[in-house]
Amino acid sequence: MNLDDVVGVDVAKLKHLSQVIRKRIIEVVSVNGGHLSSNLGVVELTLALYNVFDPRQDIVVWDTSHQSYTHKLLTGRWDEFVTLRQFGGISGYTSLKESPLDRFGAGHAGTSIAAALGIEKALRIKNQQKNVLVVIGDGALTNGEALESLNQLKALDSKLKIILNDNGMSIGPNVGALSETFAKLRTSPAYVKFKQLLKKVLEGSELGKNFEDELKRIRESMKHFISGPDFFESLGLKHIGPIDGHDLELMTAVFKRIKHYEYPVVVHVITRKGKGYEPAEKDSVTFHSAPKFDPESGEPVKKQGYISYSEVFGETLLRLAQKDERIFAITAAMPDGTGLRPFSQKLPDRFADLGITEQSCVTFAAGLSVAGLKPFVAIYSTFLQRAYDQIVHDVALQNLDVVFAIDRAGLVGEDGPTHHGLSDIALFRTVPKSVLFTPGNSLDLVCLLRTIVEKDMKGIVAIRYVKDSEKADFEELWSRSKTIDPFKWEVLRKGNGKVAVLAVGNMINHLERLISLDPTIVYVRCVKPLDETTMNFLFESHDYFVTIEEGFLTGGFGESVVAFMNQHDIRKAVLTLGVSEEFVPHGSRAEQLKLCRLDPESIFEAVVSFLKREVYAW
Repeated sequence: MNLDDVVGVDVAKLKHLSQVIRKRIIEVVSVNGGHLSSNLGVVELTLALYNVFDPRQDIVVWDTSHQSYTHKLLTGRWDEFVTLRQFGGISGYTSLKESPLDRFGAGHAGTSIAAALGIEKALRIKNQQKNVLVVIGDGALTNGEALESLNQLKALDSKLKIILNDNGMSIGPNVGALSETFAKLRTSPAYVKFKQLLKKVLEGSELGKNFEDELKRIRESMKHFISGPDFFESLGLKHIGPIDGHDLELMTAVFKRIKHYEYPVVVHVITRKGKGYEPAEKDSVTFHSAPKFDPESGEPVKKQGYISYSEVFGETLLRLAQKDERIFAITAAMPDGTGLRPFSQKLPDRFADLGITEQSCVTFAAGLSVAGLKPFVAIYSTFLQRAYDQIVHDVALQNLDVVFAIDRAGLVGEDGPTHHGLSDIALFRTVPKSVLFTPGNSLDLVCLLRTIVEKDMKGIVAIRYVKDSEKADFEELWSRSKTIDPFKWEVLRKGNGKVAVLAVGNMINHLERLISLDPTIVYVRCVKPLDETTMNFLFESHDYFVTIEEGFLTGGFGESVVAFMNQHDIRKAVLTLGVSEEFVPHGSRAEQLKLCRLDPESIFEAVVSFLKREVYAW
């Protein structure tokens, strides 16, 4: 199947194609995992859009792009689709490297309108006549960058066509019918032509001016009666809808009518997450970023008895908050992903999901801190990058007490380079007086959280943990947990005094092959500040040093160790292992660790090579 099967064909064929595509998506995602609900929801929308706007000629930018599976299937990747999110296969997001029809790569929400404005401006400078379209979700529209860009459309004389995919609500029969009728009326060529002709005939006369004003008032009154005051038209954008995002006839008719508009327009389309697959329709949250599942029953394929770091964080924070009324939890549209759903249900007055507004989440936390609460901001590492200015300006500069729970730190697996959390160590190293912890296992995560709260740690406290799970029971973890000295590194193994290995967080679990070298192994649970007492002891008693971290080497923990040595005129050989300055492709975490040479065998080979080289040089 390809675009020739879709562009310009009749609606009856599109209806058949929608069934074929939906089946294909379910088959592949059930095996590979991926974003199911949102993709099933836009099958008809994508078919209708590409029926009218050929993406080989026009430009379509998909916001976030986690709903671009139908787009991929239609743009030359039908056979490759079985490799979705697998190592060496196609990405779960749009990617400039993957296809020329992936017009802009995205894994973060809210970037599409700004990118499309830039593309449109460049095409205008080059005198290329193309339609530029954006498909953006209602959730992404809450993002500040999206709202800023909407505000620029008129000033830039844009003609963007924005398809607002609203899957956050259903269409009521009355509202849907009225809105569809109104959409047809407002986009009808006859209506538009009649209005323009009438305006031209009466232009310049007092009667004409009054008539046009009256016509406008009537139209606005109708619109406000049907759907209330219009946000988009207050920005100078034509707004059509809402319309049914599964009605192929209606959508193709509307898209044909807007194709030659000479002004910006927003088409508000209502879709149903998980459309056509009952388990996903009933539970769109689970199937948003679906694990592998049985396509017949919809039951996820899970490891029995395993608990994720996110779940451990959420359960621990809830337990602590039930004792400490100052604790307040904040997330950016990720209550389930960050493990905070139970917290939100049991302590709703001390929980806030502010949508895809990472910057606002951090400043909101700063406000809570000023007023005496103890806010925890739980955001994926890759998304927290967006709030660097707020961390520095609104929290650090004012010396406020905020805890940052950095989920998905390190390599995240199948979501790939848009979602890796490889920059957070470097980020917090540049934030004055901040503290950064990184637990190596789920028990230590509980211990660190208990210590932060029960010892009432002040200032910026960040704790990063990987996207992983362990075979464990939370009640047992809680019963075994205790407060600890979070700043002290732990010497897990004393070696022969030749080489000391400093392993950050979960990297401590990848050193089994090194035992044959008889190294001293140090568990670094605190990346910042450095445990200078332990470091000085190691420098006095060892000849060679290896640092290992699951993050970018540039600006990372290894650099901080080398900087410390330079400052104190310590001349020892150091090998720093981590992720080089390259974006790591999608695949399993195991495959990514091996690619970055952070798996046990690669670490062993690197250390052996390092020691041979240094001994020979000496």
